[in-house]
Amino acid sequence: MDYRLVHIGFGNMVVADRVVAIISPASAPIRRMRDEAREEGLLVDATQGRKTRAVLIMDSKHVIMSAIQPETISARFGESTDEQTAK
Repeated sequence: MDYRLVHIGFGNMVVADRVVAIISPASAPIRRMRDEAREEGLLVDATQGRKTRAVLIMDSKHVIMSAIQPETISARFGESTDEQTAK
Protein backbone atom coordinates (compact mmCIF):
# COMPACT_ATOMS: atom_id res chain seq x y z
CA MET A 1 0.00 0.00 0.00
CA ASP A 2 1.17 3.48 -0.83
CA TYR A 3 -0.04 6.15 1.60
CA ARG A 4 0.05 9.83 0.73
CA LEU A 5 1.07 11.83 3.81
CA VAL A 6 0.31 15.49 4.41
CA HIS A 7 2.42 17.61 6.77
CA ILE A 8 0.28 19.29 9.47
CA GLY A 9 3.10 21.06 11.30
CA PHE A 10 6.10 20.35 13.54
CA GLY A 11 7.01 17.13 11.76
CA ASN A 12 3.54 15.63 12.15
CA MET A 13 1.86 13.93 9.21
CA VAL A 14 -1.58 12.46 8.49
CA VAL A 15 -2.70 10.02 5.82
CA ALA A 16 -4.46 12.22 3.26
CA ASP A 17 -7.13 9.68 2.34
CA ARG A 18 -8.30 9.38 5.96
CA VAL A 19 -9.05 13.11 6.45
CA VAL A 20 -12.77 13.89 6.27
CA ALA A 21 -12.65 17.64 7.05
CA ILE A 22 -10.31 20.48 7.98
CA ILE A 23 -12.15 23.00 10.14
CA SER A 24 -11.43 26.24 11.98
CA PRO A 25 -11.65 25.68 15.76
CA ALA A 26 -13.51 28.93 16.55
CA SER A 27 -17.12 27.73 16.72
CA ALA A 28 -18.86 26.25 19.76
CA PRO A 29 -19.85 22.98 17.99
CA ILE A 30 -16.21 22.32 17.09
CA ARG A 31 -15.15 23.00 20.68
CA ARG A 32 -17.79 20.51 21.86
CA MET A 33 -16.55 17.96 19.32
CA ARG A 34 -12.99 18.46 20.58
CA ASP A 35 -14.10 18.02 24.21
CA GLU A 36 -16.05 14.85 23.37
CA ALA A 37 -13.04 13.43 21.50
CA ARG A 38 -10.84 14.16 24.53
CA GLU A 39 -13.28 12.29 26.82
CA GLU A 40 -13.33 9.30 24.44
CA GLY A 41 -9.54 9.24 24.04
CA LEU A 42 -9.74 10.19 20.35
CA LEU A 43 -8.10 13.64 20.53
CA VAL A 44 -4.60 14.09 19.09
CA ASP A 45 -2.83 17.37 19.92
CA ALA A 46 -0.24 18.13 17.22
CA THR A 47 0.12 21.82 18.15
CA GLN A 48 3.35 21.48 20.21
CA GLY A 49 1.84 23.88 22.78
CA ARG A 50 0.88 26.54 20.27
CA LYS A 51 -2.57 27.96 19.51
CA THR A 52 -4.91 25.57 17.66
CA ARG A 53 -5.64 27.01 14.21
CA ALA A 54 -7.13 23.95 12.49
CA VAL A 55 -9.02 20.84 13.53
CA LEU A 56 -8.81 17.76 11.32
CA ILE A 57 -11.63 15.23 11.48
CA MET A 58 -10.54 11.74 10.51
CA ASP A 59 -12.64 8.84 9.19
CA SER A 60 -11.75 6.90 12.36
CA LYS A 61 -13.53 9.59 14.45
CA HIS A 62 -10.17 10.89 15.71
CA VAL A 63 -9.91 14.66 16.06
CA ILE A 64 -6.47 16.17 15.39
CA MET A 65 -5.55 19.70 16.44
CA SER A 66 -2.94 21.56 14.38
CA ALA A 67 -1.23 24.94 14.78
CA ILE A 68 -1.26 25.44 10.99
CA GLN A 69 -4.04 27.41 9.25
CA PRO A 70 -6.73 25.29 7.50
CA GLU A 71 -5.96 27.01 4.18
CA THR A 72 -2.29 26.04 4.43
CA ILE A 73 -3.09 22.42 5.19
CA SER A 74 -5.58 22.18 2.32
CA ALA A 75 -2.99 23.69 -0.04
CA ARG A 76 -0.58 20.94 1.04
CA PHE A 77 -3.14 18.35 -0.06
CA GLY A 78 -2.88 19.83 -3.55
CA GLU A 79 0.92 19.83 -3.39
CA SER A 80 0.94 16.16 -2.44
CA THR A 81 -1.32 15.33 -5.36
CA ASP A 82 0.89 17.27 -7.77
CA GLU A 83 4.03 15.51 -6.50
CA GLN A 84 2.41 12.08 -6.86
CA THR A 85 1.33 12.71 -10.48
CA ALA A 86 4.81 14.02 -11.38
CA LYS A 87 6.38 10.65 -10.44
